[in-house]
Amino acid sequence: MMTLYGLGPTRSLRALWALQELDAEFEFVPINILAGETRHPDFLRLNPAGKLPVLVDGDFVLTESAAIVMYLAEKYGAKGLMPTDLKERAQAYRWSLFAVTELEQPLWRIAKHTFLYPEDKRLPEDIALAREEFLAMAAVLEQHMDERAFIVGDNLTIADCVTAYVLDWGNENGLIADFPNLKAYLERMYARPKAPQRIAEAMASLQN
Repeated sequence: MMTLYGLGPTRSLRALWALQELDAEFEFVPINILAGETRHPDFLRLNPAGKLPVLVDGDFVLTESAAIVMYLAEKYGAKGLMPTDLKERAQAYRWSLFAVTELEQPLWRIAKHTFLYPEDKRLPEDIALAREEFLAMAAVLEQHMDERAFIVGDNLTIADCVTAYVLDWGNENGLIADFPNLKAYLERMYARPKAPQRIAEAMASLQN
């Protein structure tokens, strides 16, 4: 059985989504970041970067949420999360990488300069720049999603597991209000029976 080490509203939700969509057998082990558990020597042996999520499949250890989603899609290839057609598969990789580079990085900068960095290292002007960058790239995806149910092809793929989480993060920052295609897509994705919690729900569950 595989083990996923993660925590509520983090990128762990991506890996959790893939595992649930694939009906994979796994154990979820919560890791408390605030309690310093990602800096514990036992955890650092799994991921020297001290970050979540981490997937352990036998003696194989994999980090980075998008890579975990891709690995799982390949492992359970018959389930269709990874397109079999080469060009569709390339597009699934393309949009997954677009999500983690063009959409996620501005959101990460906003988070760092809003509450993660010590106050003396926060740069309000970088928040404004990051918002602009996110909106510009969200507009690209908004156009792509015109009359599309999924990012690639006619079924859920790795691109959806990776991107829906980022869009929910953008939604938490009030950044997709002017993108009707992205808003509708986000609602469709999280209405799926095997979708994970949304970020706000996962955050609230940590506080209970």
